[in-house]
Amino acid sequence: MKVKLSNDEVRRLVGAPSVEFPKYTSQLINLANQNAQGTRPKVVGQMSELVKQSGKRQLREWEAWYRQRHPDAIEAATSKVFEMLSKLKEALNAVDRDLVEQWVQDLVIVKTFIGLRFQEAILSKVAEVLDSSYRLASPEEEAKGIDGYVAEEAVSIKPATYKAKAALREQLRGAVIFYEKKKDGIVIECERF
Repeated sequence: MKVKLSNDEVRRLVGAPSVEFPKYTSQLINLANQNAQGTRPKVVGQMSELVKQSGKRQLREWEAWYRQRHPDAIEAATSKVFEMLSKLKEALNAVDRDLVEQWVQDLVIVKTFIGLRFQEAILSKVAEVLDSSYRLASPEEEAKGIDGYVAEEAVSIKPATYKAKAALREQLRGAVIFYEKKKDGIVIECERF
């Protein structure tokens, strides 16, 4: 048997009121919350644990239990999110067609290119640190799992998460350079060099 419950049915079945937000407002508030981190556990508590801990099965009972133990949480979260929305309003006033065009160009042209060519940047940086040379692998070398060469040594470039996937590893040749993309750049790690 396969049954589908709509969001409205779930709300009805657990006794939660249905709320209608004006078009796009929920998305904007959600974006502001992501930036402000207003509903993180440090502000409102670890919700999954709190719901279990409460043992409450009715919405009103849960709400009363939660508000008694975290009396300032809703206000603190609301303030953080509303403050961020005010900042987003200011930022939105700075957006014009030219700025949107610059953003689209940066995404489509620059970031796409960088995303597809960052392996060369990694090879170049490692070679620079080693005061050596580098080159990209040929198609034949790529077929063997080689991404390039630093100081004439074969190199494979893998995301840091690759380390945890031991069962999925193919036989890598040469040195392995691990990278982790961060908000402000790429962290490179290579034990061999």
